[in-house]
Amino acid sequence: MLLTLVPLFDEKMAVCAYSFFTQRENYLLNPLLLGTAQFDGASQITGLELIQKMGIDTLSQGKEIFVPITNISIFADITEQCDAPHEKIVLLIDNTIPPIEMYVNRLKELKQQGYKLAIRKLAVSDFENYREVLKLMDYVLLNNRKIAIDKAKIYFGKLFPNISLCAGNIDTMEDFERLKETGGYRFYEGKFYRVPITKGQTDVAPLKGNYIDLLNIVNSPDFELTTAADIISRDTALTIDLLKMVQPLAVNSEITSIRHAAAMLGQRELKKWINTAVANALYADKPNEVTRLSLLRAKFAENLAEAFGLKAQKDELFLMGLFSVLDVILEKPMAEALKVVHVAGEISNALIYHIGVLAPVYDFMLQYETANWAEVSRLMLLKNIDMDTVYEAYTSALKWYRTVR
Repeated sequence: MLLTLVPLFDEKMAVCAYSFFTQRENYLLNPLLLGTAQFDGASQITGLELIQKMGIDTLSQGKEIFVPITNISIFADITEQCDAPHEKIVLLIDNTIPPIEMYVNRLKELKQQGYKLAIRKLAVSDFENYREVLKLMDYVLLNNRKIAIDKAKIYFGKLFPNISLCAGNIDTMEDFERLKETGGYRFYEGKFYRVPITKGQTDVAPLKGNYIDLLNIVNSPDFELTTAADIISRDTALTIDLLKMVQPLAVNSEITSIRHAAAMLGQRELKKWINTAVANALYADKPNEVTRLSLLRAKFAENLAEAFGLKAQKDELFLMGLFSVLDVILEKPMAEALKVVHVAGEISNALIYHIGVLAPVYDFMLQYETANWAEVSRLMLLKNIDMDTVYEAYTSALKWYRTVR
């Protein structure tokens, strides 16, 4: 099974919900599934299965999750499949569910059970035909690339004022700012929050400079624990985090200094902790989702190392994922941003030029997080990677993120 979570932002760039995108099978490996066999088990809703298995807190930190349902699974016993709070589940339908009485009545039943409802992929020409369906919707997702959503907003504002609108497929921050200025949207979705920076500031803010110094120290060959400890001691938040980290190791002894705490953790673990903790601090003035994306990419890349034949490079893959949004954080083009931190050349090759031994993992992650399942399936086939391995790598990263956030 493949899955990814796509964030939905409010106008303050806070994540308020996630959309679930899943694929149960690799159709390139199982072409027969493109026929009628693809409907085997169709009454099972993959998103609900995962919520039940992993918990809504692990997947979305308790925020709403938009879960796609089909014209078949809509009639399943949804409550039986998942016992998560109904108000946290938004059942997401599209234009494959026709606006006929049978489906309208089923949507009414689900609404009465406390589920929220959303619809996507409606063309402007469909709006009138779907009136009875739209009356039941809590959300409508409007595709910014395919329709004039400003005009659609006027239509829904007049006829369905209780519907919350989501402006989707927003590609740039300029588009986000424009739509936010016009108002009327509850959520915003798209790649705008992680768009590569093409030009930026000349200087790095002083506080960020300290964190970058620390990153450079721990990522240099045979770094000195004492030097790293001295820099950590200048930051109260990092000091507290370090002391919490080593507390279980200090059951029979007292921690006498920051240097002592660093020595207890050891060089390898200290390096890994610093890269993660400093990323959180470094990204503090950016949307939380940028931090989440960076950390998830780092752990996902590390988890994929063996599948891509790069077990020996798993630490580099972790750093590659961690720094994959460094251009957004430092507000510089990636080539300039990576000059600020002294990382291995292979990391730079992957993030700037998409070449080298680490690049296939980076490119795979980019396709995965946008739910481009056709390309993901093709890459898995080329690399002879099975679906269970990818599923475990991603879900393990989600669980890990919950422990470090």
